[in-house]
Amino acid sequence: MEILDRFNDIIKSNVNALLDKMENPSKMIDQYLRELTEDLSEVKRGTAGVIAEETRTKRLVDENMGEVAKYSDFAKRALLAKNDEDAKVFIAKKQELENVGAGLMTAYASAHENAVKMRQLHDKLVSDIESLKSKRAMIKTKVAVAKTQKKINEVSSAAGKTKGVVDAVGRMEEKAQKMLDEANAMSELNTEPIDKAKSLEEKYAAKSSFAVDEELEQMKKELGL
Repeated sequence: MEILDRFNDIIKSNVNALLDKMENPSKMIDQYLRELTEDLSEVKRGTAGVIAEETRTKRLVDENMGEVAKYSDFAKRALLAKNDEDAKVFIAKKQELENVGAGLMTAYASAHENAVKMRQLHDKLVSDIESLKSKRAMIKTKVAVAKTQKKINEVSSAAGKTKGVVDAVGRMEEKAQKMLDEANAMSELNTEPIDKAKSLEEKYAAKSSFAVDEELEQMKKELGL
């Protein structure tokens, strides 16, 4: 039976270890569940057949033991009846049945061992399936949260880049303002200083209205006006 060839691998497999190795648990867990469910179906069919074989060989063993006991009893009765030849016949039949019984016992032992293995497989697979089902929702939720966090990180990264651009523009604006301030300062430095004496010179160099009035009165006197 193929499933028994994989008995040790399945029995030794560990659900938690398997989940740790999964690159994408959200997808892989569904696939592994399908595989386990298929194995479980095969195990159930195989278990039914193996248990039936175990039951059949056990029945044959019991029947054989009954026959051995029967011929042993007949041999004893023949001896009590002082009939050694008949006793020998019964003993020979008993020994023949015992030889057959040895083979039946071997077959039963194998059938019983296979039945035990199949029950172990069945119980292990049922346990693994229930464990995966209970963890599937949790795993899918964690994967969804991880994807959301990744998107948030990407948005945050983009926002960080935007802030860098804004900061760069701000620095450029400050630099431009500094250049403007320096140009204005240089313009003021290049302007010739105002000479206060020259500006006052024009004021006092020109004849005032007071001087004109004085000369007017002088002319009037000369003309007798």
